[in-house]
Formats: sequence, structure tokens, C-alpha cells
Amino acid sequence: MKFDHIEIADKELRFETLRYAAESVGLVHAGQWDYERVTFDYKIINKDDVYYLRVPAYAIKGDIPHDDTIVRLMTPILGKHYYPHGVEYEGETFPKSIVEKCNKKLELLKTNLEAK
Repeated sequence: MKFDHIEIADKELRFETLRYAAESVGLVHAGQWDYERVTFDYKIINKDDVYYLRVPAYAIKGDIPHDDTIVRLMTPILGKHYYPHGVEYEGETFPKSIVEKCNKKLELLKTNLEAK
């Protein structure tokens, strides 16, 4: 599921700014990066199901994870994890409570990014 209505896609900013804003709302930057791409994740466990809200970005100047690298945000997505296959983003019906939680997280992220 894509969150187009949040309107953070194509925003360009320093990696340090994104990392601080994302981590301040609970999105984690762990091992999901290479020198050109990065993903900030929020893991949601609902009963026996696991979901991931992902905010992807890619470097347009410099290399990730350097603080002064300029990144461009992409559209946030929500996926459901299936063991052992991975995360599926399309063709899923997501619980309303999960979608609402993601919307709140993304609105907080957008607010934090606009404050910078």
C-alpha cells in the first residue's frame, strides 16, 4: 500500500536531517541501506501478523550513510511480512488500525521534516 497523500515523495534533504526526523518518530535505520539507497522502517505486530511501514530514499549527491549526503524521499509504503518469503506490498488488505497508525507516523515525520 502506498501513502501518496502524505506528500513527502521527491523532497530533497540531507541524510542527517532525514535520519534524525525518522528516528524521532520511531522509524529505524538499521541494515537496510547501500551507498545509494536507504529505508527507514517501522515494524508493527498485530496478533500473529507482522507489517512494515517503509520510508525509502536514494542518494542524489554523495553516499549513504554520510550526514551531508543529499537524498530524495520516495513514496512511503506498507507491506505485510510472510515468513520465509519476505514483505508483500500489493494485493493485501490491511487492517484499518494499522493504516491509521501508519498515517499518524507519517504525518509526524512530515511535520518534523517541515520544521527543518
